[in-house]
Amino acid sequence: MDLPWGDEKTVKFVTNVGLITSDGPNGPNIMSAEWTHHISYSPGLIAVCVGQGKATNENIKATKEFGVSLASADQNVIASVSGGSSGKKVDKIAVLKELGFRFYKAKKIKALMVEGAALHVECKAVQIIELGDHTMFVGEVLDATAGSKEPLVYHGLKFRKLGENIQPPAEKELERIKHLVEKFGKTNG
Repeated sequence: MDLPWGDEKTVKFVTNVGLITSDGPNGPNIMSAEWTHHISYSPGLIAVCVGQGKATNENIKATKEFGVSLASADQNVIASVSGGSSGKKVDKIAVLKELGFRFYKAKKIKALMVEGAALHVECKAVQIIELGDHTMFVGEVLDATAGSKEPLVYHGLKFRKLGENIQPPAEKELERIKHLVEKFGKTNG
């Protein structure tokens, strides 16, 4: 069964917006990637899923490196421009610079990084896995810096800000849960 983009089932997922930067045969490029995930603490690993045949896909395969800037809540325009056209047909970096967005040179990779993002991560590709109509690039973190802004959230085909915090269960409920966990604990694990 397929789960197409924009389907009533796929829009239930809540994701961040990764601004994936690369530089390779298609030149300096940026794309928005909903599927940007932190998958290991030690070593630090980030996975990004990129459509096959995309400029970013070709750039990463050629250079084995990429940047991840998690878009901040005030970067919906850069996320829209980055995801709205192909890096094979449009110099999206030039468009974004003309709109007033700024980039800086990464420390450990050739790709540019996005100023003002919630998080900046420079990666060396350590695994490339073809999965359906996308390629998963697993990158080992070479350098990472956290910004001070909250990340942009994507849900229901819309950009959103993080909202209200939900309180943890009350102390009485936590005690009940603790008791049940002890009661149903397995002895073989």
